Amino acid sequence: MKPITRTLTLSTLLLNSLLLSSVAVASAELPGEGIRVQPLQSSLPEETFQTLLVSKLMGRLGYDVQPVQEVDYNVAYASVAQGDGTFLAFNWIPLQDNKYEQAGGDKVFFRQGTYVSGAAQGYLIDKKTATQYGITNLGQLKDPKLAALFDGDGDGKADLVGCNPGWGCEEAINHHLDAFGLTPTVTHKQGNYAALIADTRARYQSGKPVLYYTWTPYWLSSELVPGRDVVWLEVPANAKDAVQTRLPNGKDYGFTVNTMHIVANKAFAEANPAAAKLFSIVKLPLNDINIQNGLMNKGQNTQADVERHVMAWLKGHDALINDWLTQARAAVQ
Repeated sequence: MKPITRTLTLSTLLLNSLLLSSVAVASAELPGEGIRVQPLQSSLPEETFQTLLVSKLMGRLGYDVQPVQEVDYNVAYASVAQGDGTFLAFNWIPLQDNKYEQAGGDKVFFRQGTYVSGAAQGYLIDKKTATQYGITNLGQLKDPKLAALFDGDGDGKADLVGCNPGWGCEEAINHHLDAFGLTPTVTHKQGNYAALIADTRARYQSGKPVLYYTWTPYWLSSELVPGRDVVWLEVPANAKDAVQTRLPNGKDYGFTVNTMHIVANKAFAEANPAAAKLFSIVKLPLNDINIQNGLMNKGQNTQADVERHVMAWLKGHDALINDWLTQARAAVQ
């Protein structure tokens, strides 16, 4: 009987060893297993694509990713700083530097790597009016006659479609209007940006002059194409307190080109090296966001549609995704 007992003991040890080995492999593949993650985004539906993409990647690392919660930008930064939210995928540098710093900055946030590069912003008018009246610079709207061309409400002032309160860009626009001496002739129209832009497109399609602020990535520039339908306006070079925003090509559109970053709760990132590594290496081409946002504008804008867009992007970049996940898992070791 003794040889049988010894054989059973060895078999048990071998089985336990195999079980422990399989658990270790599973843990290495899914370093985030059982850990809850709460992504946040603003109410802009166009941000869903870039946020959901990160969520899907986190899920492949085993994290228990909750549905995205929509909050305004200030709440998003405060929530991630406090740990109520885990990450946000729309930190603009330098546009949202104030929001980042006011919420605690590097002391409470993890921010490494660049998620999206080349995000431009600025003011545009329709090409027809620009050509007819020789308008190339926002400062020319100090002339009441030129400003009145863009008057849509009958008050004699140009209507500049701008930013929703709280976005951050509204502060820059208000500063420009003041610094460039444009407040007597230009009104910063604020409210629901999507609704205001819908009205702007309708005005353009009816042949009326339009004046608006926008940014990339955003679908609008695939509908009103800069250079074809509309033109970027430069800004005065000698305005008081104006930030230096001149580009390498000598043009100055009033805004520096931004980069976008994933910002996460610092304590979470320190406790989850796989997630931290992923946040620091994932990249999304700006034009891919433009294309997806364009699909949304054409009617593919339900949650199911965006999910499908994300899954198609992941499938089309399989080798790249596998490399990112491999690097993230290796960060745990």
